[in-house]
Amino acid sequence: MNAFALQHAGTPIGPPPPAPDLPVPPSPPPAPSPQPEGDPPAVDPPMTEPGTPPPVADPPPGALAALGRLHARRLREVYRSAGWPCCDAIEVELLAAGLLERVRWPQGHETLRVSDAGVAHIAGRLVVNRAALSRHEALVEQVARTMTRAGRIAWRGLSLRARLPGANEGDKPRWCIARPDVFSIRNTSVEAYAQPIVHEVKVNRADLLGDLRKPDKRAAYLDLGGECWYVLGCDARGRAIAEPEEIPAECGVLVAQGERLVVARAAVHRALPRMHFSVWMALAKAQPLAGFDDESQELLAGIEG
Repeated sequence: MNAFALQHAGTPIGPPPPAPDLPVPPSPPPAPSPQPEGDPPAVDPPMTEPGTPPPVADPPPGALAALGRLHARRLREVYRSAGWPCCDAIEVELLAAGLLERVRWPQGHETLRVSDAGVAHIAGRLVVNRAALSRHEALVEQVARTMTRAGRIAWRGLSLRARLPGANEGDKPRWCIARPDVFSIRNTSVEAYAQPIVHEVKVNRADLLGDLRKPDKRAAYLDLGGECWYVLGCDARGRAIAEPEEIPAECGVLVAQGERLVVARAAVHRALPRMHFSVWMALAKAQPLAGFDDESQELLAGIEG
């Protein structure tokens, strides 16, 4: 063995190692296995993580203008509930308007959530509803006060049991609970002279038209009172929300014009010798509108004894 072989006897044979100042190139990633022919590409389903806002998309033109009372009611129902979808046209319109959002959970199920725009829409509708309710309550108060000034005893918001005719000829009478806005009787102790009157107050045309499509409700009012009146408010232009011809002929029509209630058509008076015992019990348990006796005392304030 020569001197060169003895000198390199323990050295491995191969390429020299890279210099310490040069980076080591990374190994290439393994090539993905080809998918079977005919399968769709692997795409993760769109998922909105709970607690994170989804991407906001602009609603189509006119989407918000087409929303009505049913849409606002559905928004409130979704806001109060767990948000399970109904998959109907109202839900589609709310989703398109951006008032509802779809939330897909990691478990695979999908729920609905009211968006920030939906919360703002609910708040706006509440303002409108409160304004309409305030107008309605103010007109109810005006009608009740007018009845007390006429010497009658008036109640507001009563729940009275009324009798309706049978659904078919020969059937037994039906009973229902009627809630007239104002119910009044004469200030008398003789039952035959009580002359009960029902006043139904409407300040919104859509509410009025919906009420006129309920003949049983009107029949209950006619069963409770010898006269039934519809009291109509006015719109922003000062016009009555309906014409007297739109109200059934058996009912009278009053139109609120400022502080006055103008008779547009007189009600048909029917003799009502007796009231149901349940009505008398409801009147005995309820508190009538105060003010008749107080106003009588005010007339005596200037008389010196």
